[in-house]
Amino acid sequence: MRFLLDDERRAFARSLDGLLTAADTPAVARAWAAGDHAPGAAVWRRLADTGVFTLVAGEEYEGVGPLPVDVAVAFVELGRHAVPGPLVETAAAAALLTRLAERGVTGPAKRLLPSLVAGEARATLALPGTGPYVLDADAASLVLAVEAEQVRLAPGHARVRASLDPARRLAKPLPGGEVLASGPVVAEAARWALRWAALATAAQCLGVGTALLDRTVAYVKQRTQFGVPVGSFQAVKHRLADVLVGLEFARPLVFGAAVTLHEEGWGDVAAAKVAAAEAAYRSARAALQLHGAIGYSSAYDLSLWLLKARALRGAWGSVGHWRGLALPPAPVSPGEPTGPGRLG
Repeated sequence: MRFLLDDERRAFARSLDGLLTAADTPAVARAWAAGDHAPGAAVWRRLADTGVFTLVAGEEYEGVGPLPVDVAVAFVELGRHAVPGPLVETAAAAALLTRLAERGVTGPAKRLLPSLVAGEARATLALPGTGPYVLDADAASLVLAVEAEQVRLAPGHARVRASLDPARRLAKPLPGGEVLASGPVVAEAARWALRWAALATAAQCLGVGTALLDRTVAYVKQRTQFGVPVGSFQAVKHRLADVLVGLEFARPLVFGAAVTLHEEGWGDVAAAKVAAAEAAYRSARAALQLHGAIGYSSAYDLSLWLLKARALRGAWGSVGHWRGLALPPAPVSPGEPTGPGRLG
């Protein structure tokens, strides 16, 4: 079976690549890390013009979605260019609001989705089981927090904290605020939003890993030892080939998860998250080693992708958590104990 992106989606990826290359995203990411959101906001507006934020919401909310494959295409490019900001969170928030509307709670979607889809607002989001912090709350127009069976619009956020990736700034939502919806429908919508967040993050990881590999290949062609490029050494070739295999293995899993996102079960999206996160992390380790001492310098642009690969690896749940969802449950022998005490 052939599983390739069609011409329209490849053209979409090329258009995003051209836009983000012209935007000088490394400089944008450094400004964002320093708390200057103006360059990032300009990029956000350009992305909105391409329709990136319309891909999750339906036509009734001025979107064109839901289109999970197109979301994956977009987020690969966003990761490849290290674009900062609550991009995944905005997509996940749109998915949350859309799901609530599909289940009959239409008020929050009618009120909040159009501005998210148009790129006029940015959202950040906390979901149960993903930690107490939200990303880039100081740059978000909407801070949404889901707790048990309630989603609320937080009145603000606590002190912004630095994270492993300086361009990923974390804060806790403040308690209180307006309750947008409550009941079992909220828990179901939160699970749906988490699926979108995992898919978008996996696609970002794929883009980050690809950028790291591309930069490393270019570097080892230039760096010389014993009068020859280090890229000519067999050990270097093997290391980079292993990275490429990992990324190429993750790619169909990411787009396959996009195709099956609406189906029951977590297996496909969990496998995509694990494979892409681990591939990006291996790419980062190889890039750091093969760049030598310069790879450790925060002044060198490579660091933007190195740190992002590590941060995204644990975003929206650890690798172990997602690996547990990706694997089928172990068979239980007659008489074998089951439940929380059993190790699977």
